[in-house]
Amino acid sequence: MRVVSRCDPLDIARVAAVSLLFHASLAEDGIRLWAQERGFELPAQPEGEVCAVRWLCYSALLCESNPPARVAGGRHSLFIDGEGRLSSCGSAPSYSPVLLGHGEGVTRLNTPTRLPSTLGERAMSVAAGADHNLALTAGGAVWSWGDGGEGKLGHGDEEEQWQPKKVEAFDGHHVFAVSAGAAHSLALTADSAVWSWGWGAFGELGHGDEQDQLLPKKVEAFAGWRVVAVSAGSRHSLALTADGAVWSWGLGAFGRLGHGDVQDRLLPKKLEAFAGQRVVAVSAGDAHSLALTADGAVWSWGWGAFGRLGHGDVQDRLLPKKLEALAGQRVVAVSAGARHNLALTSDGAIWSWGNGGNGRLGHGDEQSQQQPKKVEAFAGQRVIAVSTGAFHSLALTADGAVFTWGRGEDACLGHGEDQTNQLLPKKVEALAPGQ
Repeated sequence: MRVVSRCDPLDIARVAAVSLLFHASLAEDGIRLWAQERGFELPAQPEGEVCAVRWLCYSALLCESNPPARVAGGRHSLFIDGEGRLSSCGSAPSYSPVLLGHGEGVTRLNTPTRLPSTLGERAMSVAAGADHNLALTAGGAVWSWGDGGEGKLGHGDEEEQWQPKKVEAFDGHHVFAVSAGAAHSLALTADSAVWSWGWGAFGELGHGDEQDQLLPKKVEAFAGWRVVAVSAGSRHSLALTADGAVWSWGLGAFGRLGHGDVQDRLLPKKLEAFAGQRVVAVSAGDAHSLALTADGAVWSWGWGAFGRLGHGDVQDRLLPKKLEALAGQRVVAVSAGARHNLALTSDGAIWSWGNGGNGRLGHGDEQSQQQPKKVEAFAGQRVIAVSTGAFHSLALTADGAVFTWGRGEDACLGHGEDQTNQLLPKKVEALAPGQ
């Protein structure tokens, strides 16, 4: 099985179902055309970079930062192989036994195992929430499975789904991005509209109220705006518009919304702190947020416990602040977990910071890091995509290998009978190229 990172931003899917390594150059003109038609200026790329890095930079502009080919959830991981087929591993908690998508009674898988059901066409991206999952196909259809509480699956009810089920509400719409939060979901359609469904208790759905939505509902506050990316956090949501602006809504505790206060927002509100900056990617964590600007800088705000904001302390930040520890590094992707973060730089290196419990930072210990620290285990390798879960992390290297590290007891690392914590990145042999 060869795992590749893929993306389906609107009409680019018609250009090619691109692999990061081998087909990025084929999609480059299509990406530029799509962006130019919508008034979205691509940032200058570093001179001398290979096509894989250019594609990473472009996909950061147009897709959610959490990479589509392998995504970490709370207790499980999802994968897409080169044929667009889904696999999962991990364990489903007793309160949500349906998480893995393999049918009734399958609640634990020690190695990545292909889902028995097909989606009718190639899967292009996946999103893992706390106890539910979303998958997006090449044709722009959305499928969901897992716990259905609060309507987070989008089927008009709260029933659990043991296997992927198509979200019929999107018939007639082409979806090109999805994001799964703790109990709500977001989608972005080809007309740049944002849709949300699930738990609305803190306004994280963006409809001006705190009602749950059992079916996807368009966020009318974005009428007239070109939204290019969305990210669902635990109790809040982020969106990126084509002019490089960040919008946030939902629970405001700890300052995770970035507006200089801790107020909840029932409707999307633009972050004024980024005036004069062009943001190209966003990622919503549990109680904090990350943004990546066109100059390759990382910004963070929200809850500062464990040093997850990367500023060398544990203070909360009510407004976005640039990570000075990454000055001089050109970051091309970020992923915000529950209490830790990963950043990928243009030279293929990974940096991690925040809570180090269970080894989720990949530095060979369980120490927390209050500033980004390079994961030295990848020296000599080129990483092309990263993803954070609640207690573990994943990475994809240029040769198609998948590495996982962090808490092993849930089997979400995919190392078979070895379910110990992994303090250093370890290759998932079941996903080795050629398997």
